[in-house]
Amino acid sequence: MFSKISRYRKLPDDVTIDADGFSFQSKSLRLIPFVDGSFQHTVEEVDRLDHLGYKYYKQPRKWWRICDANPDFPSPQALLGKEPIVHGEFPVEFDVSDPPYAVILAAVRNLVGVENALLGENDAGIMVLFNSMTTSAATIAATITASAVAEGIAAEDVTVSEMRNIGRVGKKIIIPPDSLV
Repeated sequence: MFSKISRYRKLPDDVTIDADGFSFQSKSLRLIPFVDGSFQHTVEEVDRLDHLGYKYYKQPRKWWRICDANPDFPSPQALLGKEPIVHGEFPVEFDVSDPPYAVILAAVRNLVGVENALLGENDAGIMVLFNSMTTSAATIAATITASAVAEGIAAEDVTVSEMRNIGRVGKKIIIPPDSLV
């Protein structure tokens, strides 16, 4: 059932019996091996794991070796910064002396899909961790402006610039040698 280069092919079978006596066959848990590599790849916006597998191993299905060498990432898509959870910074400028940051942060945190919102360094922006499948950068930017306006600040005194994605692009990942089994 598994391809000859599959990392699951050689795993032993497990049989589990439930409370009603039914048995279920599955593969044993595959533990992630320790993988070391001195070569690193800088992630680009256009990267795909199968393309990296081909580039470094001449076999697109060996992308999982790269994932094993980078265990800090919970999913293959997270490795390339393409999962639905987005970490972005919204640069915000106010033409007032005392911006209502507490109100704005509370409003952004209350949006569906927002996990957290914090004030950036030097009060230059708002850092937001959100699920792009349930909310958008445009919705967050509109909420920032609307919250400031609700606090009596004129809309023209608030400038929310385009979100800067704080992701994996431009960061390095480990490419292990091809000698792994």
